[in-house]
Amino acid sequence: MSDEAKKDIDEQWKEAVEKEKGKSQAENTFITQEPDFNFFVTTLALQASIFLGVMVNPANNQKEENLPQAKFIIDTIAMLRDKTKGNLSKEEEALIENVLYELRVQYIAQTKGT
Repeated sequence: MSDEAKKDIDEQWKEAVEKEKGKSQAENTFITQEPDFNFFVTTLALQASIFLGVMVNPANNQKEENLPQAKFIIDTIAMLRDKTKGNLSKEEEALIENVLYELRVQYIAQTKGT
């Protein structure tokens, strides 16, 4: 890469940094919410669904199947259920049981053809 090209890239980077500095603090603040068990389980379920090839991967807008990874996440949710037994609300227990059932059915359907 020529010195002139490096200088141009450096200048573009500096301009981008200056633009970011000009934004208000509110625009640069990452909005967080309180940790929530249902949200956590649902997030894991979405990841498993992506690896099962049921849902489109939002990173590349393609369906991808990775059954070993899907099984790992399903097993992780089951481990989480077992480790939290007696500490969940009725709604949380129902959610995790339903999620596990649905994911296991999907996993069996995907592996039946292989």
